[in-house]
Amino acid sequence: MRFFNTAGPVKAEIHYCVPPLERFDLDDVLMLIRQQKYFVLHAPRQTGKTSALLALMDYLNSQGQYRCVYVNVEVGQSAREDVGAAMQAIVGALASSARRTLNDTFVEDIRSEVLTKYGSHGVFGEILSRWAANDAKPLIVFIDEIDALVGDTLVTMLRQLRAGYSHRPKHFPQSIVLCGVRDVRDYRLHLSNEKAPVAGGSAFNIRAESLRISDFSQADIETLYQQHTDATGQPFAPGVIEQVWALTEGQPWLVNALAYDTCFRNKAGRDRGLVITPEAIEEAKEALILRRETHLDQLVHKLQETRVQRVIEPVLAGEHLAGQLHPDDVAYAVDLGLVKQEINGALRLANAIYQEVIPRELAWDIQSGMSEEPQWYVQPDGRLDLNRLLSAFQTFFREHAEHWIERFQYKEAGPQLLMQAFLQRIVNGGGRIEREYGLGRMRTDLLVIWPYPGGVQKAVIELKILYKNLEQTIEAGLEQTWAYMDRCATADGHLVIFDRTPGKPWEDKIFQRQGTFRGHVIEIWGM
Repeated sequence: MRFFNTAGPVKAEIHYCVPPLERFDLDDVLMLIRQQKYFVLHAPRQTGKTSALLALMDYLNSQGQYRCVYVNVEVGQSAREDVGAAMQAIVGALASSARRTLNDTFVEDIRSEVLTKYGSHGVFGEILSRWAANDAKPLIVFIDEIDALVGDTLVTMLRQLRAGYSHRPKHFPQSIVLCGVRDVRDYRLHLSNEKAPVAGGSAFNIRAESLRISDFSQADIETLYQQHTDATGQPFAPGVIEQVWALTEGQPWLVNALAYDTCFRNKAGRDRGLVITPEAIEEAKEALILRRETHLDQLVHKLQETRVQRVIEPVLAGEHLAGQLHPDDVAYAVDLGLVKQEINGALRLANAIYQEVIPRELAWDIQSGMSEEPQWYVQPDGRLDLNRLLSAFQTFFREHAEHWIERFQYKEAGPQLLMQAFLQRIVNGGGRIEREYGLGRMRTDLLVIWPYPGGVQKAVIELKILYKNLEQTIEAGLEQTWAYMDRCATADGHLVIFDRTPGKPWEDKIFQRQGTFRGHVIEIWGM
């Protein structure tokens, strides 16, 4: 039985998969190898990098022209900057991989002698040199999780590779591929004996290319899911592929996790006569978020890093920060898979699921500490009373904003996060929130979706920070709110304006009134 993979490299015999060698341009990679190039393959975590490397290794070895070996150097991570301990572990991993993959014990046989003679700062390069010379077939080495190494250990590894480069292919590997989350040029290496950090690009300036494994296309998702239908007969209803694409934008782990949750973890979904619907995918998405799966948890952990905060915070707040973002910070956040940068330079969170996960996690403690319950705001017909709900938040914000926002790491986005935490606690009782935000939009769009006995209620809530005068902000906000209402096909719209002017009395910030745009009434809330 095959299933959707959510942990580790794919195995075609047990996993549905997009063929790993189709995840990049194989002809380009083979050309680089023939040209004796050293290059980088990078992509966010759980995108398929290791699966692609292992498939490429098997392909090269099957052709008979090269000897190819894969080694994961993450074993050296726990040694941190203890270069001796790290290199001993890495050389051991190389020896094991050579024995398993090529039935070659050469590295195993010489590693102790070479380590004693050349020490930790020379052992890896010397072993590769001797091993390359030991056979007429050129040696190809794939080094995975290279950016798991830090400081002196990473620089030692890169400099040994650079030192042997000129001796390829007879006395050093013909081609080496470094694989990790980031491009090597984005490494910033702080050495114990050097005051200034070393850039990865200078430590490994022999890199010829930097290739990135892309997310799945919509066609890839359809191919992947069709494998399940072909194997089990279980169909996916029209709209499922589009729904998965809208939620994930092709992030491979998310694509697989939604399908696994729907078709395998969910007991009802194991009935192969059951058609998988978009509603089932939506339920799976919510389950993934609530379980705080490892993939999502690792992602959220990165939000605590200062350089990530410098990128994510203005995206959440919708701020204009032209010229204030550092390119290295943006590149790092993009490489982590947290954000995407459009051709015009605009930044946004990478997909709809991350748009939900990130604000929920940033406001988790605060949401958990709120006393509001959904039933307080549910009308007799089952609909949410949005006016009562926003009036209650207005009171809550006046009484508690300064205290709660001070607890946020992301203080500039504090009002938006506080509002979302308040709403999330309410809609967890049966509805959901869809969010849209991005750098420079000067607003956050929220769509509250609430099923009730008579149908599905939709309400747009537009959040804005007061930067100019109030009337100009309202004028722009009404048009933006109406545009989102029109797109979401709802007549229920609310514009919330947060006034963060220092020293301004609450009496001048708090108000509630109505505005109109193109004949549509929109409630306006000042806070």
